[in-house]
Amino acid sequence: MTATLDQAAADPQQTIAKLQRQLDERTAERDEAMQRETAAAEVLGVINSSPGDLAPVFDAILEKAHSLCGVAFGSLQLYEGSRFRAVAVRGVAARLSELLRQPYEPLPGSPLSRLIDGERIVQITDQAELAKQHPDDPRVQAVAAHGVRIVLFGDCTDPARYLQFTGRRAADV
Repeated sequence: MTATLDQAAADPQQTIAKLQRQLDERTAERDEAMQRETAAAEVLGVINSSPGDLAPVFDAILEKAHSLCGVAFGSLQLYEGSRFRAVAVRGVAARLSELLRQPYEPLPGSPLSRLIDGERIVQITDQAELAKQHPDDPRVQAVAAHGVRIVLFGDCTDPARYLQFTGRRAADV
């Protein structure tokens, strides 16, 4: 304890700077937690105002996730049986949105099949390269044609297996 007091007395500016950094870190953590809580409360409000209609709920979940993560576009996909389908889509062309909303079975080795096989997160760092590896997958081709470069797939829950696709265009990277 005496050594710590001696150090603080020897260089008070350094001690103040260290304490300020710690305060800034805790403030940022608190602000992020408050943003998450606010987003969750807003989604619960949508749930309460949309009995029987899940589309606004899925849209709200995706919108809040994107705003918290700073992502401009993507989709929230539901895994039912052996097929995926987007239940909410943001910021993509109508043709790609329509394609993602159609139920489909992922091809072996695709990012979604990797999630089914147990990976919690799959990141694609070069969508154009993935498109070369999967020339017969219309979704992979459409996402690449949309200008997406980096894609992140995540298994968001265990029982319902909601999946979120987010991406960044080459110009955004």
